[in-house]
Amino acid sequence: MRAPRSGPATSPGHVLAVLRAEGPLTRQELQDRVGLSRATLVERLDLLQRLSLLRQTGHRASSGGRPAEMLAANDIGRTALVADVGQRHATIAVVDLRGTVFAQVHRPLPVRHLPGETLPYLLDTGRRLLAETGRADSLCAFGLSVPGQIDHEQGTTLAPPTMPEWRGIRLREPFADTLSVPVFLENDANALAFGAYCDLGRPDAALVGVKVGTGIGAGLVISGRTHRGETSSAGEIGHIRIEGNDQRCDCGRRGCVSAIASGQAVIRQLRPTGVRTAEDVVRRVRAGHPEAVGVTAAAGRLVGAVLATVVTIVNPRYLRVGGAIGVLPPFLDGLRETVLANAHTSARDGVDVGPCVVGSNTTLAGLAGLVADEMLSPAAVDALAHL
Repeated sequence: MRAPRSGPATSPGHVLAVLRAEGPLTRQELQDRVGLSRATLVERLDLLQRLSLLRQTGHRASSGGRPAEMLAANDIGRTALVADVGQRHATIAVVDLRGTVFAQVHRPLPVRHLPGETLPYLLDTGRRLLAETGRADSLCAFGLSVPGQIDHEQGTTLAPPTMPEWRGIRLREPFADTLSVPVFLENDANALAFGAYCDLGRPDAALVGVKVGTGIGAGLVISGRTHRGETSSAGEIGHIRIEGNDQRCDCGRRGCVSAIASGQAVIRQLRPTGVRTAEDVVRRVRAGHPEAVGVTAAAGRLVGAVLATVVTIVNPRYLRVGGAIGVLPPFLDGLRETVLANAHTSARDGVDVGPCVVGSNTTLAGLAGLVADEMLSPAAVDALAHL
């Protein structure tokens, strides 16, 4: 894991950043890394202990004498509520800052669901889950992911065309006002990419995450941080045009890859066979239905053609694919084959293409990781210490 950007090298926040990046460590190992005197380090550790930001994880085996205590950042004692809202679903969970899920609720939503109904539902459900898990007193933040570009300064979203009612809605206030904690917003594909990065153990490597559900989006993690771009539109691969196709996209243009290879597009192509939902597609692919397998594989190849360029430009170590449609073997196989056949040789040979971790809600894991990076950042820790 890369060490987060930190403040002064002598601050408590810096000490915790080193523990997050390299821990667990003994006191001597930590002193060697931060370069503080023993007395100053003891002072910093005492302060972190009082703030409940430090935990003991065991002892280092010793060939003689007293075993040395191992210290780590306390990422399990504080709680976050995290919620992922999509075009057809909402999921909310109680997690610690390591990403452990204590309780969660998933609810299908109708197309064109309204923020005036969905946001209060998330708030009410979140408060209920906190009470049921007994973790309300340790709540430190709320994390929310939604489709579309995020205006992080205003706390609003430029929602996708299928969610026009969400455009310009202030997303922070309902949760901040009621829960009295910081609220962090993220695009859903960025959250998924960061979750894949966390599931891999926060490697010192670049990662591209792709979410293929109702629509298509991608996120980039570079140097341990999500790369949003100048206007928060980095990763909008769903609206790259495919030459020779004039299928109208929800964005108003024609030939976008999302219009011909997203979950919504796959459902449309399979509608004559009785398919109506993504769940129908999943069931038919798993049952080996030839037409469903063929359409899904073709969609994977189309997305792979776009990602071959992304891989060539970004040169990531990992390419992870998630979403109900994206993790289906025919889709993923078609995507992988096309990327490896068309990306530049040097980029192709260095990339590991695979699905997001099976059984993990990668988007929620990403939100937990993003909240942890904010709440345990050197600046946040030093602010708690009044430095």
